[in-house]
Amino acid sequence: MTSATAPVPVDEVDLYAESAILEPYGHYRRLRDLGPVVYLKRHGVYALPRYEETRAALTDDDTFRNAGGVSLNDHYNNLILGSTFASDGDEHARLRAITGGRLTPRALRPMRGRVEATADAVVEALVEQGSFDAVGDLARAMVLAVVPDFLGIPDDGREHLIDWAAANFNCHGPLNDRARASLPLSSAMAAYAERLVEERSARPDGVAHCVLDALDRGEVGRDQAVSLMIDYLVPSLDTTVTGLTAAIDLFARHPDQWDLIRQDPALIPGAFREVLRLETPVRAFGRRVARDTEIGRACLPAGSQVLVMFASANRDERAWDRPEEFDVCRESLGHLGFGYGAHGCAGQGLARLETHAVLAALARRVARFEVRGSRRTVNNVMRAFDSLPTRAVPAG
Repeated sequence: MTSATAPVPVDEVDLYAESAILEPYGHYRRLRDLGPVVYLKRHGVYALPRYEETRAALTDDDTFRNAGGVSLNDHYNNLILGSTFASDGDEHARLRAITGGRLTPRALRPMRGRVEATADAVVEALVEQGSFDAVGDLARAMVLAVVPDFLGIPDDGREHLIDWAAANFNCHGPLNDRARASLPLSSAMAAYAERLVEERSARPDGVAHCVLDALDRGEVGRDQAVSLMIDYLVPSLDTTVTGLTAAIDLFARHPDQWDLIRQDPALIPGAFREVLRLETPVRAFGRRVARDTEIGRACLPAGSQVLVMFASANRDERAWDRPEEFDVCRESLGHLGFGYGAHGCAGQGLARLETHAVLAALARRVARFEVRGSRRTVNNVMRAFDSLPTRAVPAG
């Protein structure tokens, strides 16, 4: 430590109040203006609202640890100990390797044709229908047509996956009323994962069966196998659903950007990165500080907790030119919408494959989108829609 440490500014905001969840960006901007580290008195954590410090923390797995700190409440941190999500270092790498080979771009390549055919079928039916809900009829329908089969889970229980995933993310916030109300659903998801392990009901060709194989080899115990099942039931769904729905909303509000996509579909990968930057699905996760450290001349003591604010960092004026604008031609490769570093989203390759296929199918058929009466989800962690009523105007 240097002797010239600076005081940490303090803010009283409750980032998990309904109003802050629905309209977060003004709060993020104020926190960024206060400094690279801000102590959130209501939550007892040090927030990292700026891009540089957020990205640096995500690359320093030795100092900023997931285990015991990724959730903003001790109850859930204790429940998920032993999972990939709540492990670090060599143990995290070992657990992630159990299924990692099935999630690489090379491993996913044979799926491309089936995913594109599924996207074509979903989009063609909805465009013919004219009006639809971009959340349920498009994004969730696409994900549920692809992900459960990819995971290899039985048909029984698939209908609950979306609700279970939302509950899981709620439980990662502070132990507020929203988190407490979600605990029973989180327990139901855990019981389902336990049944997958006990009954060995995952199909041999799916990713979930890799966990059963690791259990048979003695690489993980039964309880850890259950935790690993949960690890792949939850994140495989929500980034795709929220990212794709956000894309429809943004293109409806910025028809000029959709025109660019229709004229040049090669822009789709970069456009999806820009969607994730501007409307980051996961707002923030916590980390536990393993040793005394400094950020921006502020001293963070060992054992304290930081809130790594992905969504704020992705709009940081210090890192992005015109950060509030939606620009599909922007180079957004450095975005943190999938996280970053050792704990970056393991399923991001599949999310890109699905979303790119849907946007390409839409670009061939839709001239513009009209959205009326959208409704946002109130979730502790996810920035998402409950409903996005959409009319697709067919291309002439």
